[in-house]
Amino acid sequence: MCAKRKKVKKLLKRIRKTENHAPGEVRYTGHKVGTSTKLEIIDYSKDRYDRIDTENVEVAFDFKGTEHVTWVNVNGLNNATEIERLGDHYKLHPLIQEDIVSVNQRPKIDEYDEYLFIVFKMLHYTENDELINEHVSLVLGDDYVLTFQEADGDVFDGLRERLENSKGRIRNAGADYLMFAILDAVIDNYFSVIEVMSEKIELLEDQLFEDEVEDDITKDIQELKKEILKIRRAVFPLREVINRLEKTETPLIEERTNNYIRDLYDHIIQVSESVDIYREMIWGLMDMYMTTISNKMNEVMKVLTIMASIFIPLTFMAGIYGMNFEYIPELHFKYGYFVLWGAMILVFVGMLIYFKRKKWL
Repeated sequence: MCAKRKKVKKLLKRIRKTENHAPGEVRYTGHKVGTSTKLEIIDYSKDRYDRIDTENVEVAFDFKGTEHVTWVNVNGLNNATEIERLGDHYKLHPLIQEDIVSVNQRPKIDEYDEYLFIVFKMLHYTENDELINEHVSLVLGDDYVLTFQEADGDVFDGLRERLENSKGRIRNAGADYLMFAILDAVIDNYFSVIEVMSEKIELLEDQLFEDEVEDDITKDIQELKKEILKIRRAVFPLREVINRLEKTETPLIEERTNNYIRDLYDHIIQVSESVDIYREMIWGLMDMYMTTISNKMNEVMKVLTIMASIFIPLTFMAGIYGMNFEYIPELHFKYGYFVLWGAMILVFVGMLIYFKRKKWL
């Protein structure tokens, strides 16, 4: 009970932290306050590639308006002042800057004349099997892409390798294709998350079918419910974002990139369908568990009922001849004791044969 109260107090504190501030005020709403803001700047074209890692946001100012494509990846959102300086330099609307540091923001897309703003969730499992749901914002300009993530660690290592080694067509394309590649990396990782979820469900199903149910299996099922809901809240709004991105007529996205975005939409539809399927399967796990418990209880009641059915007539016979009346028939019969035992054994064996024929045993 004490733990629940602490959890409620912590939630109320977070709610008060986000309420009663002016629209457009850049205020971080997450809980990772100890992280420093780090910038990873990748500037590239067909024939060149440069990468700079820094904690000084002013370094990114020099890359705006160049002839190359620049990807500025910002790690750490708790330093709102630095985020605001970077946003002001790239002329981001105050409401956009507010949404960048508001980690509870729902996935969405906003269109402006000079840039597109996209919010999405990056999902991945840690080594401790904990599902991380990280808030990520993306700004697409003419020759740049800005991404803002809450902390170190992401799913873009493959993309960085392709940029560095000039694999595929990414170095020959513009910033719009870089935006697609980032979203594609996030959605591809959704498949990995879904695969882990599938393995967890299959493991619990095997335990239930093989009657190897552990005491904390209800807790495992409840954790799976929370995880699938977290995945669903990330996937379904992003499906709407990709659908709208596919239909937008902004000059920032070339027609050839739209073909890749349509393929991206097919992938997110596939992920969302899998999420629905696994959600139903997880909901069915609890029903399966309750059915298993009910079957075990029925088996116990069946055994007890059979035992009672066998011993009721034996108890009746023993009770009759155990009464303290003087003139009980057969009371002075020489073989009365053995006859009674024989009758009781016959009744016992006969009822066993009867239950066996009825397939109750």
